[in-house]
Amino acid sequence: MKRTTKPAAILLSLALAFSASAQAAVEGVDYTVLKKPIPQQDASKIEVLEFFGYFCVHCQNFDPVLLSYSKTFPKDVYLRTEHVVWMPEMLGLARVAAAVNASGLKYQANPAIFKAVHEQKINLADTATFKSWAAAQKSFDSKKLIAAYDAPASLAAAKKMQSLTETYRIEGTPDVIVGGKYRVIFNSDWANGQKTIGELINKVRQERSSKAVR
Repeated sequence: MKRTTKPAAILLSLALAFSASAQAAVEGVDYTVLKKPIPQQDASKIEVLEFFGYFCVHCQNFDPVLLSYSKTFPKDVYLRTEHVVWMPEMLGLARVAAAVNASGLKYQANPAIFKAVHEQKINLADTATFKSWAAAQKSFDSKKLIAAYDAPASLAAAKKMQSLTETYRIEGTPDVIVGGKYRVIFNSDWANGQKTIGELINKVRQERSSKAVR
């Protein structure tokens, strides 16, 4: 199991190889508790937040797993995705991610974007290149995505992603946080990580239920 990490100057890959636990999620083994919780976008529900990067091959591999899983979320759970910005050059891809979020095209556009970046080596961080590439796509509503990209809100959202990356010291991708405070430790494989996400969703739900009856 690998994820992309940020060292002082360059991005490296860090391999994580631990034994998967067959029990319920265990702190320090399957997850850690954030010292500084991240506010949810919707406090009335349970948020599954992923920090990712289109440049990250591990995110490319995990994305279909997470998106497929998110389609099965109960009504009280939702998926939120934020693109990391470790350096100014990443703002372009963060803007693409912001446009994808705003247009609601995550499920349709992400596979094509990851393919363009990793297999076709297209620089989608460049505005002209992205818009030219997007206009030629048939697997999603390209006009809707480009309109979202051109909206002032997309750049503002990208800068907010940069702020989130810095404020919460996001050092690797993919990084999944459940309920604003539980960070998933990816052990043996992505499927095991998905299992941990489910267990943490239940944990957050139970904690909130316990507080509600007090």
